Amino acid sequence: MVERAGSATKFSPGWLGRRLTQLLPDFPRLAVCVAFSGGADSTALLAAVAALRMRPARLRAIYVDHQLQPDSALWGRHCRKVAAALGVPLQVRRVRVARGRGQSLEAAARAARYGALGAAVQTGEALLTAHHQDDQLETVLLQLLRGAGVAGLAAMPLCAPFARGVLVRPLIDVPRAQLRAWAHARGLQWIEDTSNADERPDRNYLRARVLPPILRRWPAAAATVVRGARHAAEAQRILDAVGAADGARARHGAMLSAAVLRSLCPERRRNALRSWITRSGHLVPSARRLLEITGPLLGARADAHPQVAWPGAIVQRQGDLISIRANPGAPARRAPGAQTRAKRALQWRWRLQRRRVLGTDSGTLSLEEDARGPLDLDALAATLAVRARRGGERLRPVRGGAHRALKSLLQEARVPLAERARLPLVYAGSRLVAVADRWLDESVQAGPASAHRARLVWSPHTAT
Repeated sequence: MVERAGSATKFSPGWLGRRLTQLLPDFPRLAVCVAFSGGADSTALLAAVAALRMRPARLRAIYVDHQLQPDSALWGRHCRKVAAALGVPLQVRRVRVARGRGQSLEAAARAARYGALGAAVQTGEALLTAHHQDDQLETVLLQLLRGAGVAGLAAMPLCAPFARGVLVRPLIDVPRAQLRAWAHARGLQWIEDTSNADERPDRNYLRARVLPPILRRWPAAAATVVRGARHAAEAQRILDAVGAADGARARHGAMLSAAVLRSLCPERRRNALRSWITRSGHLVPSARRLLEITGPLLGARADAHPQVAWPGAIVQRQGDLISIRANPGAPARRAPGAQTRAKRALQWRWRLQRRRVLGTDSGTLSLEEDARGPLDLDALAATLAVRARRGGERLRPVRGGAHRALKSLLQEARVPLAERARLPLVYAGSRLVAVADRWLDESVQAGPASAHRARLVWSPHTAT
């Protein structure tokens, strides 16, 4: 629970330390990186973290220079000066903002910023951003105006997996005015970004023109809308759990069974598909495209090969199986900082990192604890190697059965050729123990006596 003084959060380094302990059970033993822009909010956050009596195991900051403002280099020097005064190492990353078709400059800059932050985050590190209560209010209203569903109305989560670490927004319950008052009382200096006065971007217009009369009429609007976003986030977690369970019943390796999906009611069918598409690392399609998948594509003849495409992905049905792949010519959704490493083996110390980014072509592997999962964690080596197919691989997928050639298994399962080339193979030493999330070797399969079970999940394309 968030500590409160009266009806408002009482921001202080002590409060922040307790908040981080609530959000990050390993705090302060883990490493922390603060996304530092030089503005009032991130200045208050950085100063408060630096003032903690129990500082993180390692504290650093990063400033992303979008190079969109003539004074951006000066801002970078200001950030260096402030960080040095606080005794915090600072890294400056310069990015070039490239706008896609139909993309606003604001969205392009955000994508470039998170790409740079994702590339900078180290394994197991917590990235702190200074998003606060007023930011959350703006985000919820913008999502509502865009016709977003429950996930959009949940807005910015407190914590979320990010690149090789975790993204944390500890100030979501703190009003902007309180952060500025705290920073001013301590004589901190910050930058005022003059571009915030430009009312052409939606967020700036909302902040300057729409919110002032709303807050005059309903002064507690920010706090109540943030509470509403929490309710939406809770509802979304339930939808995610139901979608994952329905998807697991329909799963056939990385594909889904059309027959199982047709057995679901329309709402759960759409929810299961959204869950599967998201877990595969792709952008969820529009409502119209989703209806095409759940209607004509699922209802087509077994000998047809219908497909539905949207920017980023293509869903296709082959017989009873539904597959998904990247849409050529449209950017797939990828994790910031992910790099292609298909030619060499990747080390995976899964006890430290349950999610492993494999690269832009191979996606991610995740270990998800599951009381009924097929994988025995106690039988799994602490360090695994992940590599691409080379030919001649064999494993024993049935306990007590014969060793089988991977090539034969792929042929029998009718795995599309394009997918076969991307399948990540997991090794313990020289032994092949898993083929993506399709087959497990008997050496790591769970049995009746297995105390710690899990499920290996392969997402063909990395997600943010």
